[in-house]
Amino acid sequence: MEPTRKIRILRKAVTCARSISRSYRHPWPLSMIHLCQSESPLSSIHTQSDRKYSNMIGSVPEGILLGVGNPLLDMTITGPDAKSLLKEYNLLPNNAILAKEEHMSLFEKCVKQYNPIYLAGGATQNTIRVAQWLLQRPNATTFFGAAGKDMYEEILMKKATEVGVNVKYDIHPEKSTGKCCAIITGEDRSLVTDLGAAKLFDINFLNDREIWSLVEKAKYFYIGGFTLSVNKSAVLKILQHAADNDKVVIMNLHATFLCSHFADSELNILQYVDVLFGNGDEAKELGKEVGFTTSDVKKIGLETAHLPKVNSRHGRTVIFTQGRSPTIIARRDEIQEIPVVPVEKDLIKDTNGCGDAFVGGFLSQFVQGEHTEKCIQCGSYAAREVIQNFGCNFPEKPNFVANDKS
Repeated sequence: MEPTRKIRILRKAVTCARSISRSYRHPWPLSMIHLCQSESPLSSIHTQSDRKYSNMIGSVPEGILLGVGNPLLDMTITGPDAKSLLKEYNLLPNNAILAKEEHMSLFEKCVKQYNPIYLAGGATQNTIRVAQWLLQRPNATTFFGAAGKDMYEEILMKKATEVGVNVKYDIHPEKSTGKCCAIITGEDRSLVTDLGAAKLFDINFLNDREIWSLVEKAKYFYIGGFTLSVNKSAVLKILQHAADNDKVVIMNLHATFLCSHFADSELNILQYVDVLFGNGDEAKELGKEVGFTTSDVKKIGLETAHLPKVNSRHGRTVIFTQGRSPTIIARRDEIQEIPVVPVEKDLIKDTNGCGDAFVGGFLSQFVQGEHTEKCIQCGSYAAREVIQNFGCNFPEKPNFVANDKS
């Protein structure tokens, strides 16, 4: 098949080693050590020092996982107040909008007149919070993002740090902190979002000595696709550091409209990505943007896994969730389909944040060098806990127990 222009340009960046990978066949691995293994059977994504954390609870190093994303203060309103707010601001009960000028007073009113449920939100921050909750080691995770200097930032910082995340916000006093108001009526939710200062994350923030030391300390980086629409140069600075220092990069497509950034041949983000998350719709959109000739999610996973990489010591793993359909895991020439265990309908309170929680649960085990099955199980456990709450919320202490069949 003649590669499209985008794929041809991608392949100019580094040499594709597909022929080498096909010469080394290995049965489907039981662990992420082999799941992300490069073409050399002696080289793996997890070093020996990484693997020692697997069975040592509380021994995970500080700062091992660093996330970069767009932070939002989530505030949830339920009960009689919710209906009155819908009417006052002329909002549909089951909708999602970006706040306009006429909606700005809604956020202040929620804080000062009501008693909302506050959470430190934004997709990437949700994932980092969940991973931190499961790791149970203060400051095992770090989060970077941009915020204002106002009452919303004070609440956001408090909620983000209370689970143990080491939060460092790039403060922009001229803009209000990003926030999202969720108005819940029955089974409906109306979302009003003001991105505010979240859009202002700046590469100069990374030049601060204290901030960059946290980048140097991290072994794993989780970067959300939304960040690419904010500051590509800041993302590339971190990705290049990871490639130069043999660290692991995990990214999430996060939305279909963001897939064009991942397919941009000039930006060439995918060459740095060791593990890529997305859902079925995002996978199909990525396939179209890159120029694959298939809409089959499994084939798109394999084709994406085969795209060239800067750090050839690590193969690329692609993980596509599909709602109730099996989760697809692709690497090299192999595909694994993992069935999804449905959650009882009467337990479901809010599906918002479940995808973020799944990745957070997965990463909490992945950074400890755990088996693929355990990573997936923990992701499913985290999603199941979050789905029983409003927003990406969870119990005070996790009680995850792996069903270890090995």
